[in-house]
Amino acid sequence: MKSSTDLRNLLNKIDHKGYPAYKETKDMYQFEGYILSIDHVQGDPFASPSKVSIQIKGGQAGFPKELYEKQYKRIALQDYIIRQFARQVESFAFKAKGSGKSGMMSVSRCGQEILERSACQIADGSGDLTVRMEVGFPANGRTINARELMKIFFDFMPECVKKSLYYTSLDAKGVQLVAELAEDQQYIREQLPKLGLAAFVANESVLPRESGISQRPMKQAVKFQSPESMEVVLELPNRGSLRGMGLKKGINLIVGGGYHGKSTLLKALELGVYNHIAGDGREYVITDDTAVKIRAEDGRSIKHVDISMFINGLPNGKDTKSFCTEDASGSTSQAANVIESIESGTQLLLIDEDTSATNFMIRDELMQRVVHRDVEPITPFIDRIQELYDVYGISSIIVAGSSGSYFHKADCILQMDRYIPKDITSFAKKEAKNFPILTEPVPDAQTPSFKRCAATDHGFKKNDRIKIKTLGKDSISINRDTVDLRYVEQLADVEQVTTLGYLIKYAQLHLFDGKKSLQEVVEVLMELMSRKGLASICESSYLPSNLAVPRKQEIFACFNRLRSLRL
Repeated sequence: MKSSTDLRNLLNKIDHKGYPAYKETKDMYQFEGYILSIDHVQGDPFASPSKVSIQIKGGQAGFPKELYEKQYKRIALQDYIIRQFARQVESFAFKAKGSGKSGMMSVSRCGQEILERSACQIADGSGDLTVRMEVGFPANGRTINARELMKIFFDFMPECVKKSLYYTSLDAKGVQLVAELAEDQQYIREQLPKLGLAAFVANESVLPRESGISQRPMKQAVKFQSPESMEVVLELPNRGSLRGMGLKKGINLIVGGGYHGKSTLLKALELGVYNHIAGDGREYVITDDTAVKIRAEDGRSIKHVDISMFINGLPNGKDTKSFCTEDASGSTSQAANVIESIESGTQLLLIDEDTSATNFMIRDELMQRVVHRDVEPITPFIDRIQELYDVYGISSIIVAGSSGSYFHKADCILQMDRYIPKDITSFAKKEAKNFPILTEPVPDAQTPSFKRCAATDHGFKKNDRIKIKTLGKDSISINRDTVDLRYVEQLADVEQVTTLGYLIKYAQLHLFDGKKSLQEVVEVLMELMSRKGLASICESSYLPSNLAVPRKQEIFACFNRLRSLRL
């Protein structure tokens, strides 16, 4: 390992040379209290910035072991540290001048959700801390401006490290509160199955968001208050007594007028699969970890999915036990989404009437009388919803604003009234008796087959250069293949999408062999990331700073939308 003096001397030596001379700086340098590692140097000042990491021994970082001994605490602490570091770095960005991306200092921009990221990692046993970032190495045109880079490495960065990466520099009480919140959130997650709950929403939660482009809590919003009949009291390890609404497993219906908060509640439940930071308003909105938001998705590709639970006897004779299409309809796409969610291990389906295919969800009495079941290939969701729960243990939470058909099926009916929920189950059930629905016996569905194995012929070879490009949360391209993720609504961060790209690449190079099922492939990937970290699926000389761990359900969703995948 070289010293910081060696780096200073090298920068003086290459100053005013052509930009490629920066490549000589790739190495590890000992600074006071930390190691600076230059992991990758950009090709020119307009290219993607250079990759830099900072490594601090656990003893020097000084974070008490009880703050990271459990995985959920470690992830919360890492999240807190990277936010503190990013705040410091932001004040120095582009203060070093030059062409293109010169002077850029970039760290992960965390949202409201707490995710495990490559940007900050704490080693389980030792407490060694690694922080990764990007730096635009300064130049004038394509000539090295080493004096400006020296400002970054010898003036700006030491200041950022000193103020944010040592326990003694941080607010000890603030760090402790992060650990306590993580412990309380984990406690609620563990209590959900014990109490027979699919989700919990604490009283005083703030569910509305600031705007369509901001996930911060809305100011002066109506705070959530549970109906008395559904109120649950939890004794948290740190906060103590917490009251809120417990949504029981089974069939739950959310109704109400337009703009009264139905979809707002559902959106909070969607993202309740993740923990949220203090002050978000949804810190204590906790949903079953496996919950999946289901919707219609016209035009998506479907590959050998057994949708016979919902669709049979198509006029064109297509096999619905191994259904394939490159241009799915609303009903077939929603049916496939349900089956694929079962394949991914979900125990809770979240559905909004507004984004569903009407003919998939219901068939009213008049339509059943006019178009007989014998000529209708679709068995609507309403006829399977009880079976999903009784046979597969899969609960449902459905938002409905225009159809009362689900009143007959629901175990619990909530009415949102000016953002306040009211338990109207008894009243709605009583009224529903005046509107009996025409039902015919529906035979039980056969258990869907999940024996889908990916073929080895995927067009990738180990020595090929495979280019991964993330296009926000909407899609990711791998070479010329684009995966459309617009309707995978529980992806919380673009860094999760980038990770999905690496997972596709790894699976295609190492796991798709025509023998392993898609379930087995995803389990291997989850195990790899859990045991060896994100570096295990990157296969690079350095770990990128812009990765975040996705859920198993989103990994399945991504593979299912990969059009080039041969199942």
